[in-house]
Amino acid sequence: MRARVYKSTGSWYTVKTEEGNFCQARIKGAVKLDEITSTNPIAVGDWVECEQEIDQPTIIISAIIDRDNYVARQSPHNKRQQHIIASNLDQSILLATLKSPKTSQGFIDRFLISCEAFHIPAIIVFNKSDIYGPKEMAIYEMMKEIYEKVGYQVLLISIEKQEGLAAVQKTLTGKTTLVSGHSGVGKSSFINFLFPSLAITTQEVSQWSGKGMHTTTFAQMYDLPQTGAVIDTPGMRELGLVNLERDELAQYFPEMRAQMQSCQFNNCQHINEPGCAVKAAVEKGVISEARFFSYVDLWHGLESFKY
Repeated sequence: MRARVYKSTGSWYTVKTEEGNFCQARIKGAVKLDEITSTNPIAVGDWVECEQEIDQPTIIISAIIDRDNYVARQSPHNKRQQHIIASNLDQSILLATLKSPKTSQGFIDRFLISCEAFHIPAIIVFNKSDIYGPKEMAIYEMMKEIYEKVGYQVLLISIEKQEGLAAVQKTLTGKTTLVSGHSGVGKSSFINFLFPSLAITTQEVSQWSGKGMHTTTFAQMYDLPQTGAVIDTPGMRELGLVNLERDELAQYFPEMRAQMQSCQFNNCQHINEPGCAVKAAVEKGVISEARFFSYVDLWHGLESFKY
């Protein structure tokens, strides 16, 4: 029988069968994992083949069905391995904040690149508008202009005041959506808003570090009351890019992808090369300087190896 993984806690998984039954499952010893270079061979969102254990209420996962896509981060324990955040997604939502804590543009761009690599539409949702002053609102308007010009949907909400949430809910219907972001941006509060009966514990942002504290330990998928599902993920302090080399990076910036065919050299890296159409577009204001500088920082930070 087929089932979908709703929660992974290491060696045990919560799965939902096609008949709609939730069961506890574990991996069969004979499952081939040789070519899997991730720290978690089975991820939330995966479809798997299962069989009932004899005289047990649990089931055995006998095979992993090929993924349509997935979002991954660099393993915090081994930079040559990846950790799959979630798989088989229709879209992703990045919850960001401009205060308490502040989400950097570099983090936003890393997340968007991860989604672009697997053609997963991404929506940027800025939370905590209730504590934004004129300075933060000016930054929000600037970020909104930058990312909407590229083609991303940008929304402003306050989960605390329950403002702007209807627009976000509308995007969720009928889709499997990954919800991700820094610790402390309000993911658990957002999940509690969508599913009040869960009453997930939330924590305040650390006063001494200004950073969020983890409240979600494992990724978990929840079915929406209408149609669709939401995958909640543990908060991330950093997001290391995986399966990406320097000469591929520009392809995952849509505004650069539209210009790079006009570069003088086919292997132009858009750093110091003459006749670069991307840099010319930056000078003309077609590509924002902030996004270009983000690209340059990421380019210099990438190492040349595959996972």
